This record gives sequence, C-alpha cells and structure tokens, in this order.
Amino acid sequence: MEISAATIITPSGIEGPGTVVVDDGIIVAVEPAAPSTPVEARVLVPGFIDLQVNGIGQLDVARASGRDWDELDTRLLAQGVTTWCPTLVTAPLDRFAGPLERIAAAATRDDGRVRPTIAGAHLEGPFLGGAPGAHPRDLIRAPDLDWLRQLPEIVRVMTLAPEATAALEAIALLRERGVLVSLGHSTASYEEAGTAIDAGAQLVTHCFNGMGALHHRAPGLVGAALTDDRVAVSLIADLIHVHPAVVSLIFRAKTASRIALVTDAVAWSGDGDVPRLPDGTLMGATVTADAALRNAVHHTGVPLADAVQAASTTPAALLGLTDRGRIEVGARADLVALAPDLAVQHTWVAGRPAT
Repeated sequence: MEISAATIITPSGIEGPGTVVVDDGIIVAVEPAAPSTPVEARVLVPGFIDLQVNGIGQLDVARASGRDWDELDTRLLAQGVTTWCPTLVTAPLDRFAGPLERIAAAATRDDGRVRPTIAGAHLEGPFLGGAPGAHPRDLIRAPDLDWLRQLPEIVRVMTLAPEATAALEAIALLRERGVLVSLGHSTASYEEAGTAIDAGAQLVTHCFNGMGALHHRAPGLVGAALTDDRVAVSLIADLIHVHPAVVSLIFRAKTASRIALVTDAVAWSGDGDVPRLPDGTLMGATVTADAALRNAVHHTGVPLADAVQAASTTPAALLGLTDRGRIEVGARADLVALAPDLAVQHTWVAGRPAT
C-alpha cells in the first residue's frame, strides 16, 4: 500500500511531497513523489498517542463495558488517536479491580476490527497531594505499597504526589514493575519534586494544572518540571486549562521531545465549553487530540513538527513503545492524514484504514 501526501512529518522534519510505502502493517519506505504523480494537499503524520482519556461524550472508561469500547474506539480514531491510555481517577482502593479488569479485556479484543491500541491504564490517584482539583479530597490517601505490589499488568501509568507519605518507595516499586510514574495534583516543593525525579518519576501530569503556582523564590513542582530535563510534562492544549502564552512558554522551556499533548477528556454532557464542578473547579476537558494539535499550531505559535512530536513521538517514547510514534522505515504504520487546516481526514492503524 502507498499513501501519498504533499507534506510528511518525519523525525527529520517536514518532507514532501512524498509517499509512505506500507507492507504488512510496517513502513518499508518513505519516498519522494514522482514528478508526474498527483499528490493530495494533505499532511501525513504519525498516529496520535493520548496518555490520559477518562471518557468521551457520555462514555466513562470507569464504567465502560461491551460495545461501549467499540464506540470509544470509533471516537478516538476520528480524532487521529491510534494508541491510548484509559484513565481512572481517585476512588477507594477496592473500586479499581472491576474497571481494570474491563480495561484489560478491552485491550485484548481480537475480532478483526480496526481499533486504537490500549497501551494500558493510567491511574490518576488516589495517592495525590495538596492540589486535588476535582478529585474527592476524602478519598486521597498515602500510597499503599502492598496494594501497589498487586497491581495488574494492565496498569501502565500512575500519577501520584511527591509529598505523599511513602511516595519515594511507591515510585521505586512502580518503576521496578515498568510503570511510568507521573507527578501531579501536588503542592510539593522544588526539592521534593527533585527527589521524586531522582527516585524515577519521568513525567509531570498536565503541567500547571493541579499543582502549586510557580513562584520566583519557591518554584515548586512547576519549576522542577520546566527545568529538569529528566522529566517530561503532559499538557492540556484546550487553551482553557493553560493560557496560549503559557503553552508557548512550556514548548520553549522543555522542547517537544519532553512534552506530551493529552486531552484529559472526560465523559461530559453538561453546559459550557469545559467540564466544571459546581464551584467552578475544572474537572477535565472535552478537547480532542486533533484540536489540541491545531490549538498548539494555530494559536500558540508551536511549529507543526514540534506539535506532532508532542502528540505522538514523545508519548510513545514515554510508554516505551519503540515501534510507533514516527514515520520512518521499520515503524508500525499508525498514520493520520490531515487536511491543510489540520482536521483529520483518514486514520490508519498498522496500515489498516479505519472505517
């Protein structure tokens, strides 16, 4: 199969017009288009990878079952997402088993349909700290190391607070199990954040949201996130959670190789442009992955290649998925064709077109 485009975003930058050749789901060549070959005015990018999806529309991943997962697949593919992490928020410890079992079952479906890959579950809580946001304060608690030792293999990412009791022990334990540890919902000091990064944390959850403010004498978690190259940051680019100027600042401070665009999408059927608690507290987003990319490019001045890297390449690297997240020979053919305005036209998963 050959997929042509006027513009192709590769690890080397912007190329094209050109053709991506796919064989058995793998990219086998990226070639310049022949001079006489008509090429569509579209942009070809690697499939988006979303580390934080709580729900979409009226579908909450914590309660999803049966055909709910097919609907989630359809909605994700429509926004160019080819790999994702269903995300569970703070709850009593005994309430995680059921949702995690359903996520694990959804991840192993093999009915021949084209669907985005579930890389694993993201547990955002309950081991959080002083900036719980929309998480129920009465359910936030210190890490339970015995419970963490028994986590099912489907858990791939965990957000916790550096200041939580036994946080460092929890980070070490999770890293031994191959879990990506992210720091968030925290009022940790700069020093506490650095110690957690020393212990193995590799990511900061939705930078600037759910954490203490950046102060010039007490930089806190934000200061550590923006200045420590060992840690990447995830970023909600709906232009509501973070001002466009701050989105631009984050890309200048971290570079795209250390930024992962996330939607933090939640099930929501209420009024307004963003979900909120009655007191006005933000409780997730409704932005889609392709809209986040457009926002970064069109409203904050982020170069297209950098936005694509943050939407795909960086999250793939954070998850240890070396087979995707880029358009180059040997990579899995998870691809998205975007119109010139960066709206999704087509999505392919391992070379198979989504329908």
